[in-house]
Amino acid sequence: MLIYGYALSVMPPPALQVRQSSKGIEIRANQKNDWEIGFVMKKVVKFGGSSLASSEQFRKVGDIIHADEDRRYVVPSAPGKRFGGDVKVTDMLYDCYHQVQGGARYDKTLKNIQARYQEIIDGLELDLSLENEFQIIEKRFTEEAGEDYAASRGEYLNGIVMANYLGIPFVDAAEVICFDEEGSFDPIATDKKLGARLRDEERAVIPGFYGARPDGSIQTFSRGGSDITGSLVAKAVHADLYENWTDVSGFLMADPHVIKDPVPISTITYREMRELSYMGASVLHEDAVFPLRREGIPINVRNTNIPDDPGTMIVEGTCNKPKYTITGIGGKKGFVSVTIEKAMMNAEVGFGRRVLQVFEDAGLTFEHIPSGIDTFSVFVNQHEFEPKEQQIIAGLHRAVRPDLIELESDLALIAVVGRGMKRMRGTAGRIFSALAHSHVNVKMIDQGSSELNIIIGVEKRDFETAIKAIYRIFVDAQI
Repeated sequence: MLIYGYALSVMPPPALQVRQSSKGIEIRANQKNDWEIGFVMKKVVKFGGSSLASSEQFRKVGDIIHADEDRRYVVPSAPGKRFGGDVKVTDMLYDCYHQVQGGARYDKTLKNIQARYQEIIDGLELDLSLENEFQIIEKRFTEEAGEDYAASRGEYLNGIVMANYLGIPFVDAAEVICFDEEGSFDPIATDKKLGARLRDEERAVIPGFYGARPDGSIQTFSRGGSDITGSLVAKAVHADLYENWTDVSGFLMADPHVIKDPVPISTITYREMRELSYMGASVLHEDAVFPLRREGIPINVRNTNIPDDPGTMIVEGTCNKPKYTITGIGGKKGFVSVTIEKAMMNAEVGFGRRVLQVFEDAGLTFEHIPSGIDTFSVFVNQHEFEPKEQQIIAGLHRAVRPDLIELESDLALIAVVGRGMKRMRGTAGRIFSALAHSHVNVKMIDQGSSELNIIIGVEKRDFETAIKAIYRIFVDAQI
């Protein structure tokens, strides 16, 4: 027979009991409880720097972890800012390392870093000393261990403190997160080593943000990379859920700096989140999505300071219909459009390839490439384009002999994202009607074949006006 996924090859005893407990599904064979088996959920929880900036925040984190025994693997960041004007520990470590390398006095900075951790240790009333660790750090700094080593010590030390506070094992990320000789992340080696290391650990603390090359030298991810570590741990242990705890209650439908009190997003798909993250919604490191998406592991973004808020659930797919036609609005400023005009362009085989080759040769990536019968536009980052504009213009003349090249700067791109747009007629019409009513001139329109998003190019001065207009027509009009 089959009970909740467990196949029993023999008939169960008469006293067999099945019940739901905090551990999951428990199956008991008799009244004496001689044995039990059950499905125990695995949750990986990552906490950001603001969630671990002080002993008070640590206690909040401890309460969250103890409130659910399924939260078994903990990934901490380095202590962040405690208040406005404060300095993150990672930045303090960078400063200290540069002072050492520059021959300047560094003892005060190092003592300030040590004091930050001691303040947390004292506030948690732990019997723990990091004196030896700081001696090692100072020695490695003088030996020029590198910026990555310096930056990683924030997470490393916080991991030690967290493991002592929770009373569970500490696993150094340098032992399980793998990079190759060139410093590129090695996902296959990491998954194998991390899975093997955690297979025998019911619970563990694994610091985020860093790993090691084959020679043992420390290598970090980009800033915010603790999110990536959390997702790698979740993949390696085949977690049922990855919780990412930060200082906001998940994703919002628009930037709160533009829209006052925007509606929170309860559920969002990986694809929608990827679109919004690329357009500036920086709640979660966008590279953290890929390991989990391949495994179908959902992500729950939660608020450490308001733990009862459900936050945002990020999933591969869902049959639940969204409340609004759109899921969210994101945007970025600082783009330039390069428009190449040439008669009969559409009849030239390889025209687009030759245009894009010019940008590739200049080391530039493109954002969007809307085109017409005789025009071909390339949207690129203005900051990256400006130093190379004459090189690119000359390259385009040589490559495709255009009739005209036109540049337009100070543009912004806005992404309207939503899985609900696929089955709703007139979405694009409503967007452009709202923009026209707000006197916003549309410079570019690009809708992906998936019908998941519509990208709109506007002048930078119209950026906030455009977002407000779109939000009003899809959200405020339906509330």
